[in-house]
Amino acid sequence: MTTSTELVRKGAAELGALIAGGETSAVEVARAHLDRIAAVDGQVHAFLHVDAEATLAQARAVDERRAAGEELGPLAGVPIAHKDVFTTTDMPTTAGSKILEGWRPPYDATITSRLRAAGLVILGKTNMDEFAMGSSTENSAYGVSRNPWDLGRVPGGSSGGSSAAVAAYEAPLSTGTDTGGSIRQPAAVTGIVGVKPTYGGSSRYGVIAFASSLDTPGPFARSVGDAALLHEAFSGHDPMDSTSIDRPVPPVVEAARRADVEGLRVGVVREFGGDGYQQGVTARFTEAVELLESLGAKVVEVSCPHFSTALPAYYLIAPSEASSNLARFDAMRYGLRVGDDGTRSAEEVMALTRAEGFGPEVKRRIMLGTYALSSGYYDAYYGKAQQVRTLIARDFDAAFEQVDVLVSPTTPTTAFAIGERADDPMAMYLADLCTIPSNLSGNAAISVPCGLAEDGLPVGLQIMAPVLADDRVYRVGAAVERALEDRWGGPLLAKAHELEAAK
Repeated sequence: MTTSTELVRKGAAELGALIAGGETSAVEVARAHLDRIAAVDGQVHAFLHVDAEATLAQARAVDERRAAGEELGPLAGVPIAHKDVFTTTDMPTTAGSKILEGWRPPYDATITSRLRAAGLVILGKTNMDEFAMGSSTENSAYGVSRNPWDLGRVPGGSSGGSSAAVAAYEAPLSTGTDTGGSIRQPAAVTGIVGVKPTYGGSSRYGVIAFASSLDTPGPFARSVGDAALLHEAFSGHDPMDSTSIDRPVPPVVEAARRADVEGLRVGVVREFGGDGYQQGVTARFTEAVELLESLGAKVVEVSCPHFSTALPAYYLIAPSEASSNLARFDAMRYGLRVGDDGTRSAEEVMALTRAEGFGPEVKRRIMLGTYALSSGYYDAYYGKAQQVRTLIARDFDAAFEQVDVLVSPTTPTTAFAIGERADDPMAMYLADLCTIPSNLSGNAAISVPCGLAEDGLPVGLQIMAPVLADDRVYRVGAAVERALEDRWGGPLLAKAHELEAAK
C-alpha cells in the first residue's frame, strides 16, 4: 500500500500508471494531495481556491469511468493545480485581481475543458500576479505566494502560485501562462520544469487576456516527461481562438522519451551574460553547456544583436495591448462595482471601480500603454516597438539557420527576497530579460533545472527552438535532466527537502 506521503512525491506519469494498474485510486491520490495542501499551503499560499469535496467528486468520477471499462489517457486521475487566469464554471476566476473577486464565469476555457476531458483532477485555482503582470506574485490582490525552497523569497511570476504548488508537492502538475516569461522564470527559481509552447499552439480561449499577441498557456511539472504529457493533453487547434495554429501538436512526448542530443547544434546566445548575472547562475549555465557538449552536441556561440532591445520593446507592446484588453472591466456588466448609489453617473462609477479594483502595477501598465497608443505618440512608441519585434524575429531566424536550438540562463538571478524589488519596477522587469525575446517572436522555449547557485537556490537552463519545433526543447531538456539526475543521484528538486532538513 502506497502511503499518502509517497503518493505526493511521485510524478504525474507514475501516478497515472499506478491508478491505471489498480495499485491506487484517483480518490486516494486526490486525498493525499488535499492533505498536503492542508499541511503546507498556509505557509506557501500557492492556492486561492480549493474545494475538497468537488476535487474528490472529480476523482471519484474518474474511478467510476475506469471501473466501467472506459479507456482513459495517461493522466486520468492525476491532480493538477490551475492558474486563476483560466475560466472555470465551477470555481471563481479572479486573475489575481480585486476587480474580479468572487466572479464565476459562465463558460470553461478550452484548456480547462481539455483537462477535464483527459481525466485530470483540478485541485483548485492558483495565485498569480494581477492580470499576469509581474515577476514575483507580489502584485496579487490576495497576498504573495512563497518559494518552497526559502519562504522568504518569491516563487517568480506571474504564475508563482502554480510553480510553488508543484515545487511544494501540493500538485504534480500545474498550468500557467507565459506572456514575457511567466512560466519559465517561476519554474527556474523554484527548481521545476516550465514550458512556453509555440504561440498559437495552445488555446487562449477563456484565458483572461493581458497581451493578446503574447499570452501563451503552458505546463509546469517536476520532470520534462510529465510536462510533455500535459502539453500534449491540452494543446492543439481550437476554432474558438482566432490565433490558434491549425497544425498537429509536435511529438513532444516522443521527444522527451528520446532525450538524446547527439549531433544537435546548440547555440549559446552571446547577448545573455556578463554584468547583472549572478555568479552562481553563470557557473551552472556554463556547466550545463559543457554537459551538452559531453553528450554529443555541437556547441557554438551565436549573436542575436537585437535581443538587447527586447525588454523596452516588450514594455511598450504588452502595456499597449493591456490598456485595450482591460477596458472591458468597466463595472457595468460583471465584477466589482463601487459607488453605485443612484447619484453617480456611469463614468463616475467606472472611475471609482477601477481606482479601487486595479492594483498599482496594473494601473502603471494601463497608463504606459494608453500613452504609447495615444495620438502623436503611436508611431514613435508602439509602432517603433513593433519594428524592433520584427528585428528580433529575424535574429531568431538567422540563428536557427546555424543551430537547432539556442540556450541561455532562464533568468539572471536566483529567487530574490520578498519585498526586495517591490518598489523598483525596472529591477523587477529585468527578471524577464532572457525570456521576453521568445514571446516577441512566438517560438517555443523551456526552462529546466540545471543545479544550485552559491546561495543554495535553483538555477534554470532555458532552451529555445523554432516555431512549431516544440519537440526539440523537450528532447534537449530531457537529455540535460537525465544527465544531471545521474550526476546528483536523483531529481534536483529533492535537494530542496534536504536543504529544509538541514536548517
